[in-house]
Formats: sequence, C-alpha cells, structure tokens
Amino acid sequence: MAFPATRLRRLRRTSALRGLVRETELAPSQLVLPLFVQLGTEERTPIDAMPGVARHSIALAVEEARTAYAAGVPAVLLFGVPADKDGQASGAHDVEGVVQLATRAIKEAVPELVVITDVCLCGYTSHGHCGVMSPDGEVDNDVTLELLARTAISHAEAGADAVAPSDMMDGRVAALRSQLDAEGHPSTPIVSYAAKFASAFYGPFREAAGSAPAFGDRRSYQMDPANADEAVREALLDVDEGADIVMVKPALPYLDVIRRVKEATRVPVAAYNVSGEYAMVKAAAAAGLLDERAAVLEALTGIRRAGADVVVTYHAREVAEWLN
Repeated sequence: MAFPATRLRRLRRTSALRGLVRETELAPSQLVLPLFVQLGTEERTPIDAMPGVARHSIALAVEEARTAYAAGVPAVLLFGVPADKDGQASGAHDVEGVVQLATRAIKEAVPELVVITDVCLCGYTSHGHCGVMSPDGEVDNDVTLELLARTAISHAEAGADAVAPSDMMDGRVAALRSQLDAEGHPSTPIVSYAAKFASAFYGPFREAAGSAPAFGDRRSYQMDPANADEAVREALLDVDEGADIVMVKPALPYLDVIRRVKEATRVPVAAYNVSGEYAMVKAAAAAGLLDERAAVLEALTGIRRAGADVVVTYHAREVAEWLN
C-alpha cells in the first residue's frame, strides 16, 4: 500500500527496531587482518602512508597476532619483507624465509588463529614484478607457476592454514592445487585473488611491502579496472581449478564486481579493503572531515552488503573492538 498506510519510517524509530530488521550484519568473525613481517630487525617500522600500520619483526608480529585474536579477529594474512632479494625470488620459497618463520611462530603462540599466507613473488624479486622475467622483458607465466607452487608448499609445511596466490598468473590455482595435493597437503585451502585489478589504490601497500616495480607496471597481468565480465570469468576459472575462496581486490571501487562474482560462483567470496582505501579514511579523519569509526563501519558494511563473506582490512582489530 502507498502512503499513508505504508510508512517505512515505523521500523526506523528506535535502535532496537532497526536491529530487528537489519539486512546485513558486520561481525568480527568475518574479518582478516593483514600483517607485514620483516627480517633483519627486532623493531616495528611504522608505515608513514598508513597510520597505525607497521612492518613487524617476527616476535612483534606474534604479539600483533595475539592481540588481534584476543580482540576477536579470527585470521591474519601474512606478507613478508625479506632481508635480500634476487631475480628468481629465492626468498619466497626458502624454508627459513620470513613468512615461513613467522607462520611457525604465530601458530605456536596462537594455534587457534587462522594464518593465511600471501603467495606472490613481487616482494622477493629484485625488480618488483610478480614473476620471473623472460629475456624479452615480460613476466614468464609458466616458469613463475613453478616457483609459486614451491612457495605455497613451503608455507603449508610451515603450518599455514590457507594459501592465497595474488600474482594473477594464468593457471596458478591449478598449479598450487596439484602440488599441494601431491605433497601431502590436500586439506590446505586456496584463497585465490581471482579478480585483482591494476589499481591506483595500492600505493601505500607498496611502501609497506617494499614491492613497487623497478620498471614498467603490472597491467599486463593485473586486471583492467573497466572490466567486470572478465572478473567473473577469472573467478569461475579459479573455482574450476580448485579455489576454495575467491577474492576481489580492491573492494570499495568494485562493489558491483563483488556482487557479480558472488552470484556467479556461489562460493565464499573475500574482498580486500586495500591500503589506499584505509589511508583515505585515516587522512580524512585526521583532518576532522569525517567520523572515523562511523565511516569505517559504513564502508565495511557496504562491502558485506555487496556480497563479501570475508573482509580483509587493516581496520580489523579496531572494528572487532568496536563491535565487541
């Protein structure tokens, strides 16, 4: 019926009424906290572009993980900052590498915490690209697959609960799934960065991880921001290859893609609320232009409403404390 018989404001009158009919819930159980772990120091190195975020020594990363878990965050996503880099990304699959050591330490200290490891080569290559370079100056897709698989195995052997390939090489989910199964890790899930766009919102992350390309850009393997149909194809291919969760990255400029990927795949979907999105809110709040808590909760609720089952966000610990 039309007004005045229908008055939608009736159910908005009080907080309790609004809660009864709320369509989308945001809970700590849906959050993943990214952690940057570095070798060669015992200290915390703040990231200027991301207030409140830092690179941590392994010991300090353990404390960060413990604090996050105590606040209600169920999972962390580890990114490694090695002491040395080379053209073959040797540190990525080193059994004594930064992510491998951090995974063992965190799982020993907080065994209930889910540890997801980022599987990519960009932070370990001297040139900063996500794979091995061919003689003609292009990233060699198929050679890179072998190193990605070795990296995933080393993470699983260190105790990772899930591995998350973020490189955007063709066929990498199948390569990881095959190798994990063959080497005794058939129960290790793959969280695939299925639709990772070549985005302007990654800038602060590259400062944090020290992974900016030394030349060129990543547009030949990361996705064109204009393409949503292609994002759905990428996600469906990853599911066919064995992905257990598919991710869309970034989140806020791609809410339509999150919705389409969720509807097309019908598997759990993660969305990465990336460094640039985080930095914008922090900068605006510091300038007194918005209420940080309200803005963060609204943004993450929007990501959930779009269809994300899991939200990777640098706000995770704060949000868990607010919600609890």
